[in-house]
Amino acid sequence: MIRRGFWLTAGAVTGIYGYRRVSAVGRRLSASLTPGASLTPGASVKPRVQLARTGALRLARQTYRFTRDVREGMELYRLTHSAPAGSTLSTDHTDHDAQPKDGH
Repeated sequence: MIRRGFWLTAGAVTGIYGYRRVSAVGRRLSASLTPGASLTPGASVKPRVQLARTGALRLARQTYRFTRDVREGMELYRLTHSAPAGSTLSTDHTDHDAQPKDGH
């Protein structure tokens, strides 16, 4: 039991430490990829907000196009594949007592 507690604590500490490191690297990378962005407090926020809005609009358009393509694909799939003859979840088992066609 003590061993499990140790590994649980070690995993939690490592996870928190790793998450913070990855977040810091992500912030630095994001700032280096965004033109005009700065990590220093008091830097101009307007260009970053405008870039964020532009990015959000672009993402919204791409999401809309993707969902439209998926719906069109689902419609094509539905039209080309006929509906199954019956439910496979049926609980009606009346044919169990019947003899097989080969006579055995």
